[in-house]
Amino acid sequence: RIHILLKEQNFPREARRETAMAKDILGEAGLHFDEPNKLRVLDPEVTQQTVELKEECKDFVDKIGQFQKIVGGLIELVDQLAKEAENDKMKAIGARNLLKSIAKQREAQQQQLQALIAEKKMQLERYRVEYEALCKVEAEQNEFIDQFIFQK
Repeated sequence: RIHILLKEQNFPREARRETAMAKDILGEAGLHFDEPNKLRVLDPEVTQQTVELKEECKDFVDKIGQFQKIVGGLIELVDQLAKEAENDKMKAIGARNLLKSIAKQREAQQQQLQALIAEKKMQLERYRVEYEALCKVEAEQNEFIDQFIFQK
């Protein structure tokens, strides 16, 4: 009966009073009417707040999803940059080790060459001493030959 009264557009004065009393009684019992005059358990204001909260939650979830996509992209980018940095670091370490190796090889080669130079200098000195000795022997032999020829 209340539902039928609420649906009628032109309420007589008495019907409006009865409707208002019915609404108050139902309101005290925790029942309310919404815009299309359907009976609801929640107050229309609470229902509206619930709908708004639901929409805000949906917007929040959408924004969180977008945020997660952005963060995911950022994490991928940072991972890629970290891999590139690690590769560059390894290349730099390899180049540094190669330079150290080349420097050690050159140092060893220099030491070998210095040892060879010292050896050749010693050999040169021996040859010089031997040459002087041979020149002395030659001079003595030439003198002996000259004396022998003059005695005849």
